[in-house]
Amino acid sequence: MRALLVVNPAATTTSARTRDVLIHALASEMKLEAVTTEYRGHAQDLGRRAAESDDVDLVVALGGDGTVNEVVNGLLHHGPDVDGLPKLAVVPGGSTNVFARALGLPNDAVEATGAILDALANRSERTVGLGLAAGTAGTADESVPQRWFTFCAGLGFDAGVIGRVEQKREGGKRSTHALYVRQVVRQFLNEAHRRHGTITLDVPGEDPVTDLALSIICNTAPWTYLGNRPMYAAPKASFDTALDVLGLKRLSTPAVARYGTQLLTSSPEKGPRGKHAVSRHDLTDFTLHSKVPLPFQMDGDHLGLRTSVTFTGVRRALRVIV
Repeated sequence: MRALLVVNPAATTTSARTRDVLIHALASEMKLEAVTTEYRGHAQDLGRRAAESDDVDLVVALGGDGTVNEVVNGLLHHGPDVDGLPKLAVVPGGSTNVFARALGLPNDAVEATGAILDALANRSERTVGLGLAAGTAGTADESVPQRWFTFCAGLGFDAGVIGRVEQKREGGKRSTHALYVRQVVRQFLNEAHRRHGTITLDVPGEDPVTDLALSIICNTAPWTYLGNRPMYAAPKASFDTALDVLGLKRLSTPAVARYGTQLLTSSPEKGPRGKHAVSRHDLTDFTLHSKVPLPFQMDGDHLGLRTSVTFTGVRRALRVIV
């Protein structure tokens, strides 16, 4: 097997020595080219190169969810082709690693590498669906290029939290779960639209759902992890279906306390619920509009402000080694 290993040297939970060990382990079982990323978007360029090459059977992403997202967007630059594109394998190296853990891989890079080698030996793989987001035609964001996501996206509150975390990390702070919790509190205290939401969910064939203060789009469950605790914003979401949406119409202090507790105690059978909660399952096409520009994130990467985003759930988009 001919494989390309995309290595993020800034991966927060792996050292240079650990990465060397993993590279040697993978190279012992396949014809491996290892490339270390050098700039933002490099992993996407490498994924595209692999997709356009006839010499790569497998792309292995060693890094966090951001690295995986870039590789996937490179692989799918010309669109899905389950039988024609290289397969994907993920070695978790980030602080949360939602995509890898949702696939059932260990959260330890060494153990995950062993699991991937076992899966390759046993020819174990699965086809996963992905989400696609793009600027909406006829709006100020129509020129925003489309982008794939593997496990989640968000317009509004959660994207604002991620933006705050990224600012802290650029200032030298380590990416820890405590850092995320602090930024959730600060985002809540500074949220201008928590009582009167500005977001409308528009699903073809349905009446629009207006005045949402928070919107989370899930391609799988769990939505994220707090340490080792999985959190289910949309428990029915799955790599085998299209997209799920959770919207909240109010972010008052009592509402945040209630829904925050529900998230912390959520399970595969039970997620956030209540009169201010809106949920939709297995949506193939829908749009989120906002009366004001709001933060937007995909796979935990802050992408700036948006007023309108159109989403597509694409089943059977990519083959993954598990």
